[in-house]
Amino acid sequence: MPKFDPGLVDAWVAIWNSYDLSMVEKLFVNDERVTYFSSEKQGAVKGIEVLIKHHEGFGFVRGGKDHPNRLWLKDVDIEAFPGVAVVTAIWFFKRGGSEKVQKGPVTLVYVPVSGEWRIAHANFGNY
Repeated sequence: MPKFDPGLVDAWVAIWNSYDLSMVEKLFVNDERVTYFSSEKQGAVKGIEVLIKHHEGFGFVRGGKDHPNRLWLKDVDIEAFPGVAVVTAIWFFKRGGSEKVQKGPVTLVYVPVSGEWRIAHANFGNY
């Protein structure tokens, strides 16, 4: 089993700052088992196809795009166990042109799939 690489969390933040839809399939479990609770919409997102559509709804496109929005994390904590890594943090999001910063807790659950760590579940909340 590969050791969990904390750089995977940075890669996940990078897709939010590049809006690169193609990275969703590379960072998340790429099948129907993946689950995601958004801070913007009610209900669970389940399955990679639904998760891709969810990200498209935020403006993600294949290859990414330039935009003024920014996401960052603070208070990142990573706990690795055999077969699972749990990442907790506080997310911050600032839309371009706005002074308001949204924030809340996030939990990312990573599991190894074919020798690579992938996000199996993400849960966002709002403060």
